Amino acid sequence: MKHSTSKHRHNPFWDFFASVKLAIVLLIILAIVSILGTLIPQQRDAVEFASRLSPFLLQIFISLDLFDMYHSVWFRILLGCIALNLIICSLDRLPATWKRFSARLEPDRTKPFDDLPQEQSSRTDETPQQAGGRIGRLLQSRYRKIREKEVGGDRFFYAEKGGLSHFGVYFVHLSVLLILAGGLLGSFFGFEAYVNILEGEQTDTVMLRKKMRPLKLDFEVRCDRFTVDFYENGAPREYRSDLSFLVNGKEIKRVGVLVNHPVEFMGVTFYQSSYGPAPGKTVDLRISGPGSGTSPIPMKVESGKAVDLPGGEGTFRVIDARGDIMNMGSAVLISIQPANTNETVEFWVFKNEEQALSRLPGPMRQSLKFNPAAFKPYTFFLDGLETQYYTGLQVNRDPGVSVVWIGCFLMVAGLFFTFFTSHRRIWVRVLGIGTGSRIDVAGMANKNPVGLERELDRLMKDMRKTAAGYEDV
Repeated sequence: MKHSTSKHRHNPFWDFFASVKLAIVLLIILAIVSILGTLIPQQRDAVEFASRLSPFLLQIFISLDLFDMYHSVWFRILLGCIALNLIICSLDRLPATWKRFSARLEPDRTKPFDDLPQEQSSRTDETPQQAGGRIGRLLQSRYRKIREKEVGGDRFFYAEKGGLSHFGVYFVHLSVLLILAGGLLGSFFGFEAYVNILEGEQTDTVMLRKKMRPLKLDFEVRCDRFTVDFYENGAPREYRSDLSFLVNGKEIKRVGVLVNHPVEFMGVTFYQSSYGPAPGKTVDLRISGPGSGTSPIPMKVESGKAVDLPGGEGTFRVIDARGDIMNMGSAVLISIQPANTNETVEFWVFKNEEQALSRLPGPMRQSLKFNPAAFKPYTFFLDGLETQYYTGLQVNRDPGVSVVWIGCFLMVAGLFFTFFTSHRRIWVRVLGIGTGSRIDVAGMANKNPVGLERELDRLMKDMRKTAAGYEDV
């Protein structure tokens, strides 16, 4: 396409961004960057890839933000340049396009009939007035902007359709701009986070993935129930979270979330991404010492709740419970508050005590912190932990999604107008010859000349079907 003449041609900035060559270069760069973004793992998936790089290459990747390139400054600048190029290209060529669209052509032009093929002419016994009335009604049923003119008893008609095809490319440009705007909107104002919620608990805070800091939501999400089904080989077949969303303590929505079946609430989307076991609130302990007799006393203790020691020397609480601490199995942290002092005694109790202690360094094995008999004369034994599942949810907000969808629909419309429609202009003249008339049909189209020929052929056939006493010229 030739660069149109406009009042901005004297402006170097305008001329630079109005260049089609620049658009091609920018699109090639965008394609290369997109390929790199596919080949280079992004964000949380980049840890393993980064560990295989040399320190020098790793520093380059980090400096260029290649592990999160779609949120990098240089990528946003690239999108901004593409958007600016599209806007200026469109504005620079719009006046000429509008001029072609709005041109008012005269019905009695002679140039369209130069070198007219023989099959586009015919004769009829009707007078120009009779043939003109019939042809006018036929054109009215098929075209828009019908114009008619009578000169010296001869009748001339002009009709057109498909004028919007001139603007198909602008619909495509607008759709690309909307998609870019939606992407930037999500990049600036959206977030990617995650949250783990125990069954029966609720939270209003998620953890941002990139910045690794908490983010408070405008509502609370509660995991009412978590279920998981397994195949015979032990692999998970399906896991589901039944979630409730609460605003100011009032339940607003309850819905189930499965893998590949996310749910949205107040612009935030929740995806089922993972799950895992976690210690529950109940701990099974045995305690030997005063008051226990010949065998340790079994006790079912609720985490965080103070319990009297069997001999009355004070109270103890389970202040932490871990399903697997340092790959040494399940363990609980006991805190004892003696009755005669304000100083507490804390120590870990492992379910598999011997196995756990064998993995600790010598000095740690001697530490009271890992001695279940640290508070004499009692010894604690861990029999088991109540286990419950937590659900791992990926939490995203992207306010640009709706804008991107609008852009996609506009792109489909623009491509349809660009490739499947054309601006067709039809001229018909009815010239008086003796007692009859001669009918000539000509046309012009901005594209698809074969389609124009077929349309002119159909128009001629329809004219002949309704004519009285016609013959080919």
